[in-house]
Amino acid sequence: MSLPPLAAAPAALLSFAERLETDLRELAAGPDTASLLADWPEARWEALRRVAAASDFVAEQVRRDLPTFLELAASGALERRFAPGELRQQLEAQLEDCADEDQLARCLRRFRNRQQVRIVWRDLTRQADLGETCRDLSDLADTSIDLAYRWLYVRHAAQFGTPTGRRTGLAQHMVVLGMGKLGAGELNLSSDIDLIFGFPEGGETLGARRALDNQEFFIRLGQRLIKALDAITVDGFVFRVDMRLRPYGSAGALVFSFNALEQYYQDQGRDWERYAMIKARVVAGDQDAGRQLLEMLRPFVYRRYLDFSAIEALRSMKQLIQQEVRRKGMADNIKLGAGGIREVEFIAQAFQLIHGGRDLSLQQRPLLKVLETLEGQGYLPAAVTGELRDGYAFLRYAEHALQAIADRQTQMLPEGEPERSRVAFIMGFATWEAFLERLQHWRERIEWHFRQVIADPDEDETGAQEPSIGCEWLPLWEDAYDEEALCRQLGEAGFKAPGQALKRLGDLRGGGQVRAMQRIGRERLDAFVPRLLAQVVEHADPDLALERVLPLVERVARRSAYLVLLSENPGALQRLIMLCAGSPWIAEQITRFPLLLDELLNEGRLFKPPQAPELAAELRERLIRIPEDDLEQQMEALRHFKLAHSLRVAASEIAGTLPLMKVSDYLTWLAEAILEQVLALAWRYTVARHGTPKRVDGSPCDPDFIIVGYGKVGGLELGHGSDLDLVFIHDGDAQTETDGAKPIDGAQFFTRLGQRIIHLLTTQTTSGALYEVDMRLRPSGAAGLLVSSLAAFQRYQQHEAWTWEHQALVRARVLVGCRRVAAAFEAIRAEVLARPRDPQVLRGEVSDMRAKMRDNLGTRATDAGRAPNAFEAAATFDLKQDAGGIVDIEFMVQYAALAWSQTHPDLLRYTDNIRILDGLADAGLMAAADVELLQEAYKAYRAVAHRLALQKQPAAVGGEQFHAQRHGVMRLWQALGLT
Repeated sequence: MSLPPLAAAPAALLSFAERLETDLRELAAGPDTASLLADWPEARWEALRRVAAASDFVAEQVRRDLPTFLELAASGALERRFAPGELRQQLEAQLEDCADEDQLARCLRRFRNRQQVRIVWRDLTRQADLGETCRDLSDLADTSIDLAYRWLYVRHAAQFGTPTGRRTGLAQHMVVLGMGKLGAGELNLSSDIDLIFGFPEGGETLGARRALDNQEFFIRLGQRLIKALDAITVDGFVFRVDMRLRPYGSAGALVFSFNALEQYYQDQGRDWERYAMIKARVVAGDQDAGRQLLEMLRPFVYRRYLDFSAIEALRSMKQLIQQEVRRKGMADNIKLGAGGIREVEFIAQAFQLIHGGRDLSLQQRPLLKVLETLEGQGYLPAAVTGELRDGYAFLRYAEHALQAIADRQTQMLPEGEPERSRVAFIMGFATWEAFLERLQHWRERIEWHFRQVIADPDEDETGAQEPSIGCEWLPLWEDAYDEEALCRQLGEAGFKAPGQALKRLGDLRGGGQVRAMQRIGRERLDAFVPRLLAQVVEHADPDLALERVLPLVERVARRSAYLVLLSENPGALQRLIMLCAGSPWIAEQITRFPLLLDELLNEGRLFKPPQAPELAAELRERLIRIPEDDLEQQMEALRHFKLAHSLRVAASEIAGTLPLMKVSDYLTWLAEAILEQVLALAWRYTVARHGTPKRVDGSPCDPDFIIVGYGKVGGLELGHGSDLDLVFIHDGDAQTETDGAKPIDGAQFFTRLGQRIIHLLTTQTTSGALYEVDMRLRPSGAAGLLVSSLAAFQRYQQHEAWTWEHQALVRARVLVGCRRVAAAFEAIRAEVLARPRDPQVLRGEVSDMRAKMRDNLGTRATDAGRAPNAFEAAATFDLKQDAGGIVDIEFMVQYAALAWSQTHPDLLRYTDNIRILDGLADAGLMAAADVELLQEAYKAYRAVAHRLALQKQPAAVGGEQFHAQRHGVMRLWQALGLT
């Protein structure tokens, strides 16, 4: 966001500029200083006039301490950007000769005034943007607090001894947490600093005649630190210090141990304290201990579940602020008033508190970066975050303009001249009215967005309370009328079996989960159920919708934050009802894993799953934020990722926005993204325990391992709930030992790696398992090694594998792993599949295998034979196993690949049936019409099977269906000579 360009100062402000310029020339008229002004470029004189017209504070500092100002200008510091750490170096140098606390106070204040002049100058002349000004101010605060603390600590410890931990026996330092804008690195030009003091553990001081309790030591030290920063002297102050955010506020101890802090927030922490703690950052003292403290407090701030109760808390806080604004007549406060800075902060932090426990990308402090993440992760549209960013930036620039005038903490718009002229001038507007018009525009836009996120859904646009949505259903939920009247109400609303619906609601109301709810949870349920009924009756089949949604309501009744989520988001509730009514599989998934409700919030994201590269990148980004040693959280992140994206695919299929082939593509891409990360996690774990295995030439494997997918995952045809047919292959030296602390030979290493992969995929956690894994297609099946070497795999395929195993190899492809080993696998696959085969023998072996499968798995009425009309007596048609079904088409494709790939190697390029069939048509091996028949039949069968899976029904239809397709498939089966 950019402000209007700099303009000349209006006539009303010229006197300020002229007065300072005159005073400056007179004060610098001496022989030692006159030459300094003579070297000034005209641009600096213009900047001086602009700053003097705008800021009494800078003018006063120039007059009070001319040498400092002239040195700032002569050194170039007045105009240039400071390098990281430069502020600290300068203050350290000035504190080296500090002899006592009076001199410390003097050094700190003069240093602050010098830097404040520089920062205001660069801000008013547009040499620094909003971000740089806030960073400079925050760095100034960090530097002042930390160096003052360290100076005081040395002398305090010399007087009272060194505080030592009772448990660890280690010397203790205090941790100073910066809260609010300081914590976020967003300090404004004249801001208080909100601090909280802590120390690691109890104990007492050592090295003094009388030992002090650690807490008493740090309380006294904290008092000295506050005085060094906050006390007003002839040189002013450094920063006003506010300690009211500490536990128990002003009534609490000044400093608490880490355990006391953790206990307080766990037992007594309030919602507004969670909100405040989002911004907490270690600004001084022991940084390492501070990181431990923040990690201890993280569970208080960020819940591991979706926490929509945070909106209620933020709404209550906002109402209290609004009451205070009205009471004190502060409508013109650009921070607290309607459409002010605080509302943008509330919007961002609402999403952080709700989703931050699960989405680690939201666990950050700077507001503009949070807005960027909300856009990037799809929580808010780009148009919304764009307006919030620009509006927030405008308000913060305006806040700086108000405070630059007199270095006074204010967010109130001025009432008179010349302050109004100054603010408009600083902001680049010709008149106060023009500035006010733009300001009002941004406040209205921010207030509108705020209402969309925070405002009570039962309020109208004026803030007045409207009748609750679904209030007509409240008597029914409260069982206020007789059964006949309630059934009549349900019947009139469209329920075909109102008695059943009433019983279901009664069972929920009287069930154990609801009876055990606490008061606030029951209130939320009582508010939610009428809303649910109001939406259910809008559905085409309210009986079915209610039947499938109520188990979820019962499941989450004790975790009522989910009820708040759905109450606060009518669109999400509508999508929930639509999806549950459309698919019992989806209803069951959401009921088992209520965290999936989060996916319903963003309609655009729900019905538009990402492409393969975005899937892989999103999962990598999620896992990179989790500590490498936190396996539990890594496994949960993987499972939540799979559940969420599986739901998005199923929702898109139900909504008709994703065709069958794309459904399988997305589910396959999802498996590949997960396998890539599972392999990385398993490799890192196994190498950490045993070291890196070696290649035959002695070089380290990196990682020389691949996961090969067979069957549906190999053929890009995964369905909902499909398991994974996998084979593991390595190309390391099986005999040479690894180089770790617990060395094992290469064969053992890769076996343990494979076991680790299976463990990560199949272990049941609170979010279920990732996938069921079938390893029976590996060489020698269940009797074979879990992981084969590349050479052993090649020998087996060349000399021992059965024809049916070569059929399976047609659909095999490398999913993830080492590219070099993958290329070698592809070469082996091509060589094995393209070998010369006797067509008659091949036809017999393929036919025999198909007959065995049909005998064991097909519908009995079709066992008698494969004549075209044999299946018509069957009551059902198994889409997969019966004659003329999916497996017949797959076997024909596999037969064709084995029979003809020697002369047509392009048939081996792909592993999915549709593209192999395209290859048969392109090579002239099958007529185009026959290929089209097989492809359309195959897609039709699979589409129905997918829909049945979402309905939790077996892949079978009535025997009267698909006659034409089945006749066609069986005709082509016989045309190929298969029996």
